[in-house]
Amino acid sequence: MPIHNVVTPQPDSIFVSIASYRDPELIPTLRDMIAHAANPAALHIAICCQHDSDVSPFIDFGMKLLHTEKIESYDVSFFEYRDARISVISLHYYESKGACWARHMAERLYRNEAWFLQIDSHCRFAPDWDREAIAMLRELQADGTSPVLSTYPPAYDPEDESKRTQFISRLVFREFSADGIPMLSSTPLKSDKPARCGYLAGGFIFAPGSFVRDVPNDPDIFFAGEEIAMAARAFTHGYDIYTPNKILLWHYYQRSDASKIWSDHTNDAKKTGSVDLAWWERDKISKKRVRSVLGIDASPYDLGCYGHGDIRTLADFEQRLGVHFLSQTVMPDVIGRERVSYFPGESFSKEMWLTQRVHPNKRKITFTIDEIMADIDNDGWWHIGVYSENNTLLEKKTFTPQEMAQRFSDKKNVYEIELTFTTPPSLKPAVVRVCSYTQRQGWGKTVEKMW
Repeated sequence: MPIHNVVTPQPDSIFVSIASYRDPELIPTLRDMIAHAANPAALHIAICCQHDSDVSPFIDFGMKLLHTEKIESYDVSFFEYRDARISVISLHYYESKGACWARHMAERLYRNEAWFLQIDSHCRFAPDWDREAIAMLRELQADGTSPVLSTYPPAYDPEDESKRTQFISRLVFREFSADGIPMLSSTPLKSDKPARCGYLAGGFIFAPGSFVRDVPNDPDIFFAGEEIAMAARAFTHGYDIYTPNKILLWHYYQRSDASKIWSDHTNDAKKTGSVDLAWWERDKISKKRVRSVLGIDASPYDLGCYGHGDIRTLADFEQRLGVHFLSQTVMPDVIGRERVSYFPGESFSKEMWLTQRVHPNKRKITFTIDEIMADIDNDGWWHIGVYSENNTLLEKKTFTPQEMAQRFSDKKNVYEIELTFTTPPSLKPAVVRVCSYTQRQGWGKTVEKMW
């Protein structure tokens, strides 16, 4: 649906999509992005600004308001600032439906720009970031691929801009959530060229403009799971993901005092009629959609244009990652020392794929002082055992009193025991048992916690 007339995009025009939720860092992000761009005139920045429907902060910042139109029931204001074009969908934060919905709204302003950048509204940028990103993709395109750059950018602190993390990281598998959705973390990368990866980061995607049409954000995905779902869709549409080997931007991660949608869209807000659904209700729908993308829901949604492409299969994607979604198993190298995040070509045989996968288990179990009777002799120790439903011992740890003391949290007044181990797919943890032993009294009382 056309929104307004736009001049013919430049050959290196970039469509920048930003979802901003009550974020005081939005204006500083825009200022820094434009100031450090090699070609600001090539930027079309589209923002879904979920705040208070007031665009005066943009005007106060010095942006020139060109005109305002409507998209459905929302006002869209078109600005110009230092030759960059900025389009703002402005709405009250109670009207928000989540991060991917906001990204979806911003994408509706795409006008066939050559390149696509998706970021969060709290970033800082390297000099000539646009030129560097385009150069990376063009070099990768020379190999006949459809490349995408994505990773978790290094950190910055707006309170002290001189402290910026200077290392590059690539995305890796961390664990399966309680809903069976792969969760990601990152590990440092040293490479003289962009490194192939299987995962996408929602806070930084740089791709050909066609990505907006081929892999649009699903407006019904709330937040958790957006990255693995989009990575699967991108892969099946034929896109190849790479970690950039240069720093292009920084990201503000802590944000402990920032407003969040889950603090605003509460049960009370729903009762008063401020929101249609509480955040957790949208999250529940969202996770079912993610599970549908990953092929692990018993009664999946019809995802329509937000489903898989037809160039490659979901099974191909799983083997490239070394992660099998339905069984929640991974190839050992995925969680091993190398933290492999992409297996090229025929890295392993079909037999290896079927027989060598393991189930990664990771939990933090807590016990109070009263539960585990912490006052034992120095020559005593604790036995921590993890057992399956049929009482098979899957993992065993022993801790001395000194080692146990290191696991005591004064703040929470509990012992915190982290357990990380693997099991065959057929054996999964069911219970954790802790029991003390002393030379004087022998075995103490066994305390059991569900896994």
